[in-house]
Amino acid sequence: MTGALLATRRLGRSGVEITRLGFGGAPLGNLFSVVAERSAEEALDAAWNAGWRYFDTAPLYGHGLGERRVGRYLRTKPRDAYRLSTKVGRLLVAQDAKVDGGAYVDVPNAAPVYDYSRDGTLRSVEASLERLGVGRIDILLIHDIDRFTHGAEQPRRFKEAMDGAYPALADLRAQGVVGAIGLGVNDWQVCEAVARVADIDCVLLAGRYTLLEQKPLASFLPLCGEKGISVIAGGVFNSGILATGPTSGAYYNYAPAPPEILGRVAAIERICQAHNVPLAAAALRFPLAHPAIAGAVVGARTAREVNASQSLLADPLPPALWADLKSERLIAAGAPTP
Repeated sequence: MTGALLATRRLGRSGVEITRLGFGGAPLGNLFSVVAERSAEEALDAAWNAGWRYFDTAPLYGHGLGERRVGRYLRTKPRDAYRLSTKVGRLLVAQDAKVDGGAYVDVPNAAPVYDYSRDGTLRSVEASLERLGVGRIDILLIHDIDRFTHGAEQPRRFKEAMDGAYPALADLRAQGVVGAIGLGVNDWQVCEAVARVADIDCVLLAGRYTLLEQKPLASFLPLCGEKGISVIAGGVFNSGILATGPTSGAYYNYAPAPPEILGRVAAIERICQAHNVPLAAAALRFPLAHPAIAGAVVGARTAREVNASQSLLADPLPPALWADLKSERLIAAGAPTP
């Protein structure tokens, strides 16, 4: 079962293939708490040893710290043995004073500044290559052009990206500098808007097609099938609650979960327990069943967390689990299941 799930899938019509599980690099940017250098290296090593060969990062993750850590590790591996993605849309500008990293703690003194222009995009790629210390990036994603990030400013940022960042990435792809291009966002609606007007290979969609949420089933995922666009599922645990369960302080969408989410997860967990299935196992396996989804990235800060995710792939899950979740209307009736 594990071997089948870790087989590679091609991203859209590109020549880039990723393993079904990939390493999500946000935690290595000190997301919510500091990650020791040794712990970061051990987490990456555990992922490599488990057969994960896709690694995702971004300038935002720890204001450059995440890219440096991922790059430092991958430089010890043959370059053709893995696939690497990072993102454009924020430039890191050095500051004299200590920087507030928001969800990222103890970050370098560099502030992320939104820039979706063509020039800003090319400068972002150059800076990422320097931080990563590798010769090429396989997948470039336009980062956070959604309402989740920009609110009322989103239409302006969207236009800036479509006029600047997208043509720049398309040119890099045409030149063979990068293998695949797309989006990395938290909002399926913006993915659908871009998919209708742009020639992208993939989207890394965080938290919007999960055991808890399936709204993209109605229009976006079918559109991906029509246009040959691959989806990489991020945030499969919805920031943690689908791994921890509805415990006190459980996180959903990067914030403490509201009561209605806690209640829904409790109902899902009850059915999982009735079938002797860990909630996290159902959460990881569910999105991978959709044919448009090429793989999933799983964030980790320790080797133990990587190994725990890997163990969730070990055993087949009973079909009755999914039937019961559908009968209780806890997942969409039309959702593909493992």
